[in-house]
Amino acid sequence: MDPIWTTATVTSGHGFYVFDTLFGVDAKLNVRPQMASGHSVSDNGRVWRIFLRDGLVFHDGEKVRAADCIASLRRWAARDSFGQLLASWVADWVVVDDRTFEIHLTRPFPLLLEALAKPDSVIAFIMPERLAKSDPMKQVSEMVGSGPYRFLPAEYNSGSLVAYEKFAGYVPRDEPPEWTSGGKVAHFNRIEWHVIPDAATAAAALQSGEMDWWERPHPDLLAILRKNPAVAMQVADPAGRVGLMRMNHLHAPFNDVKLRRAVRLAVHQEDYMRAARGDDTSLWHLCRSLYAKGTPYYEDQADLMPANMAAASAAVKDAGYGGQRLVLINPTDFPDIGPLGQVSAEMLKKIGFNVDLQEMDWGSVVQRRTKREPVEQGGWSMLHTTSSATTLTSPATDYFLRGQGSAGWFGWYASTEVEALTLQWLDATDADSQGKLARQIGRLALDECATIPVGQFYLQTAFRRSLSGVLQGSAPYPWNVRRVA
Repeated sequence: MDPIWTTATVTSGHGFYVFDTLFGVDAKLNVRPQMASGHSVSDNGRVWRIFLRDGLVFHDGEKVRAADCIASLRRWAARDSFGQLLASWVADWVVVDDRTFEIHLTRPFPLLLEALAKPDSVIAFIMPERLAKSDPMKQVSEMVGSGPYRFLPAEYNSGSLVAYEKFAGYVPRDEPPEWTSGGKVAHFNRIEWHVIPDAATAAAALQSGEMDWWERPHPDLLAILRKNPAVAMQVADPAGRVGLMRMNHLHAPFNDVKLRRAVRLAVHQEDYMRAARGDDTSLWHLCRSLYAKGTPYYEDQADLMPANMAAASAAVKDAGYGGQRLVLINPTDFPDIGPLGQVSAEMLKKIGFNVDLQEMDWGSVVQRRTKREPVEQGGWSMLHTTSSATTLTSPATDYFLRGQGSAGWFGWYASTEVEALTLQWLDATDADSQGKLARQIGRLALDECATIPVGQFYLQTAFRRSLSGVLQGSAPYPWNVRRVA
């Protein structure tokens, strides 16, 4: 439930109901003030002053103070890769008064607002100081934010129901809403999330009006939903999402880069996309890069991903693979991800790996992936996930290519070279230098198989036509949605 503790997309979506951010972004990823009324920067670029707007109140009735913001940003920066970069340049976090605080830097950090406003993964949500001061490596015990909805813990049933109630004390901004910025006006007094494991049951419920919105319809049922005049559909996030294979770099077999490269040689992205997204090629395409297609640093690296099973099998033998058990953890209740793991399991067997496919619900995968022990002690060797394309845009936001080791994302890829190049990228003062360094980082990380992309796709979301105001973005934002019929 703690959106600072995990990068799970469903938890980030929950976070946007309960919490708010100092800055948000519009559809073009331009930064806009949100909880902040504005900011100023010193002439030398080393002191950022942020001002809070009037009327900010937490769900427990306490006013939002500068001290809450500083404690929240400290906790976020301990978990997030972009935040860790920022924190390494912070000399001090200073409370000026209850509505004003400063971030003092050792040197200019031009991307500071982009860090605080990023809309995906570990988001810089603001929580009360008493919670934010807790150990960032442990989940907070309460869901108390200042966002448009209150979490109802007494009704929470993990894997079944999450309920939210409109927070009467929330004061939205005056501007029209767009992605995570603008006026987050809550029109419903209550919103319920129901987990319906059977896709056919969910489709029937949407068509009959028993539910209003299906966040991620199963690809096999899209054609049926399109034929129903009572159902509207739209692409949830125009930037798309990227399917990803992540290996555990701490233990055999994938602590050996030769074996990771052997797997990369065999990955045939079309197999993954057809299995997970179907045959409609307008909804997916190849993405042989750790930057999403359509983003500034994307570069097709087909030479690193030739989809050559024979070469992959030979590489497994040449690497001296000893037959170690490979544990692939995979969700049974997440149709965007489950088929990816099943394709990998068959591919890995064909090129010579000893595969143990362990299937479980997504919540169990999210918990299991935190384990750093070897497979004999309950660990794992490989998993699959997806990421919004807006995350896979630069070395600052793309934690799947960062080489942070134990401080990085699950799988714990370590590369001192990637980290050194990332700092050079941050220091670069012109776009050409930044582009060259970013592409160098992306190629190095893909060559060492920090993560392996398996294709890019576009989710459709479906809702009753009686709803209006459904916004595009990387989460099912609740604001602006109202019933019109």
